Amino acid sequence: MADTFNYRIDHHGSLVRPGDLATIGVEQAVKDAVTFQRKLRSTVVTDGDFPREDFRSAVLDGVSGFSRTDETDPDGLARWVAESLPKPAGPLLADSAAKLAELTVIAPKASLPSPAYLAATTYEPGLGVSSARELGEALAEIIRAEIELLIAKGVRLIQLNNPLLLDQLEHDRGALSFEDALAVEALAVRLDDRPEGVRVGVCPGWAAPAEADRARTEKLYTEIPADRWILPFDQGTQAELDLVRALPEDRDFCLGVVDATVPELEDIDTVMQRIDAVGEFKDLEDGAVSPSRGFADVAGRPLLTAEAQRQKLVLVETIARYCWGNEF
Repeated sequence: MADTFNYRIDHHGSLVRPGDLATIGVEQAVKDAVTFQRKLRSTVVTDGDFPREDFRSAVLDGVSGFSRTDETDPDGLARWVAESLPKPAGPLLADSAAKLAELTVIAPKASLPSPAYLAATTYEPGLGVSSARELGEALAEIIRAEIELLIAKGVRLIQLNNPLLLDQLEHDRGALSFEDALAVEALAVRLDDRPEGVRVGVCPGWAAPAEADRARTEKLYTEIPADRWILPFDQGTQAELDLVRALPEDRDFCLGVVDATVPELEDIDTVMQRIDAVGEFKDLEDGAVSPSRGFADVAGRPLLTAEAQRQKLVLVETIARYCWGNEF
């Protein structure tokens, strides 16, 4: 799939919120974030998820059928449950993405939770939805329509996040089986037409499983027709390399080459050796680099300070230029 639209310097979407967000307001904070990303020479721009509580909120706050509970998970995510099949109240991200596009000539990017992830984590038997698969399919139709609307609004890179998929290469997790998860994700990303330069990507998790089932890994990539796979690549393990090796030749890949959870900076030579190993079996023209995950997928629980985040993003930009020079 090698072409000139690989968005080499990428990030997952969420950024550390400014400490004075309540004072300056979300709109100004987003403008400042766009300037920040432009100065970093990123090839994509997001709103940092500043208008949202966490990486799921665009969907959970934008559709009916879900109820928030008082429980939270270890990552600080509030638990929601599905009480009925969801229906959208309007666009999820398209309106804010259109405003983002007006602020920059750099490709706008939008990140959404995947329908399979939401179904697996919100389905509760006996609450009005017959199965997790039915819930996932309903969410997939909503997200697929939103993807089409985002593209119409000028968004060129769309990422669906499912932190469970890589774990499911070893065993099923959540209320949705691996087979059902693949079918649900496929419904969301299977578009009849993509304009030039558009990429619909899937991030299947933040860490490679120790012993991924090879047959399941290949099925993951073949069953979900995503253009781009955003993969963990910050630990230097054989498992990470195997995830990239199993990718079909016609898919883009974005390697999460720096750890977004620790402030220590990676050694560039070490990172480049890992990327060189990928180059032995993949065309690096189909590649991109990013941090390993979002920096603040939960607004109130940033993984790093704003300065440590800046240093990590600068390092990603430096690594990209080591790989591909100045031609993006």
